[in-house]
Amino acid sequence: MVAALVGLVGLTAEAAGEVNVYSYRQPYLIEPLIDVFTVATGIAVNVVYARRGLLERLKAEGANSPADAVITADIGRLSDLAEADLVQPVDSRLLRQVVPAHLRHPDGLWFALTTRARVIYASKDRVRPGEIATYEGLAEPKWKGRICTRSGKHVYTVALIASMIAHLGERQAETWLRGVKANLARRPQGNDRAQVRAIKQGVCDLALGNTYYMGKMMQDPKQRAWAESVTIIFPNQAGRGTHVNVSGAAITRSAKHKAAAVKLLEFLAGPAAQEIYAANNFEYPVRADTPLHPVVRAWGKFKPDQIPIATVAAYRTAAMRLVDRVGFDF
Repeated sequence: MVAALVGLVGLTAEAAGEVNVYSYRQPYLIEPLIDVFTVATGIAVNVVYARRGLLERLKAEGANSPADAVITADIGRLSDLAEADLVQPVDSRLLRQVVPAHLRHPDGLWFALTTRARVIYASKDRVRPGEIATYEGLAEPKWKGRICTRSGKHVYTVALIASMIAHLGERQAETWLRGVKANLARRPQGNDRAQVRAIKQGVCDLALGNTYYMGKMMQDPKQRAWAESVTIIFPNQAGRGTHVNVSGAAITRSAKHKAAAVKLLEFLAGPAAQEIYAANNFEYPVRADTPLHPVVRAWGKFKPDQIPIATVAAYRTAAMRLVDRVGFDF
């Protein structure tokens, strides 16, 4: 399989080099990509994996950091890297051509590699088709005691609230968030899969979650019944579109192997890597010409929100203040 994918990369092997990567993304997803890249280019990739703490590590290491690139799975972390002046601009024609303008930093400080939609999971048994169609609808009184969600302080929730502020303004977004809180069936808790399990168990009828978790649950014999108990609703299709978050990458300001690191980013946005992303993690590739996983394709096409993801990131601090102000988690 690796040999076949190398043919799709469009890169020729060259003198061996190396690139050092800090990755928030898990090894099972990154390692297949690295293997293909190294075979195609001769460039060795050394990866440090961590679920948290890489921003602080980069700050502490400063100019002496060995990291050339950072790969992460949320706009928040990409934005934090840029705001801390830990990454540098990348001038790549390939990346500008492949990554849509609203999915990259306007100055080239970071680039999205995949997207995931923040959708509404709805009980097949207790929610009628068409009964809810927007994020705003989650605040309607008829859903009182019928909604589950993870913590308001989780990065995925913060990004959604930030997008609501960007579109509605902070005052209206606060009214919305208070309405959602009033409709919660329980205190925010657990991850996205836990919300779908709660729907299956009858704890609630609606929940918020990322699309790729549906694919993961469908592949897990213990969780498949949870997934089969809900339908995916892509909110705001008649208006601005569904909020999306991103995974992405950036080149560190301290990069000692910048040229190799740029080649890695270009590869990650290329056809071979994009197909691996789509196949392994049920994500939406940034390349429009990449085939979707059959499970993802079965969910149907949807209209994504076209607001620049950097604009959403700019409202993250306001979103976190809003979560505290309304006491969303309590």
